[in-house]
Amino acid sequence: MKIKIVNKSKHQLPEYSTKYSAGMDIRANLSEPIILKPLERKLVPTGLSIELPVGYEAQIRQRSGLTVNHGMTVITPGTIDADYRGEISVVLMNISDKDFTVQDGERICQMVIAKHEHAEWESVEILNNSERGAGGFGHTGIK
Repeated sequence: MKIKIVNKSKHQLPEYSTKYSAGMDIRANLSEPIILKPLERKLVPTGLSIELPVGYEAQIRQRSGLTVNHGMTVITPGTIDADYRGEISVVLMNISDKDFTVQDGERICQMVIAKHEHAEWESVEILNNSERGAGGFGHTGIK
């Protein structure tokens, strides 16, 4: 799949780290470092804009190493819609107890390109039964 991209950053295009990676690493595009204090969140620019085909989205997800090693996470996975043409920015949050400095060019998140469908609602009075039923949060227990 080919996707049009405008790269106004000082960095290389997003790329997959390994042959079978689902997500491409996205880098911060900063004129100066950003300091995130504990429990603080900030919008981090990437300098990238994309044109996705209709029926696709780009999902912005955390990088596990950045989260486990430094307590940095992406606030909710973000979605870039096929009709969005602006710069991609990432909401980072520091969930650690120490300040964290985001440097220019640092890999801050992953982008996964995913196909999606548009749903149509069909109003009904009751739903068909299933084995799970209405069992929700924690209904299967710990073990």
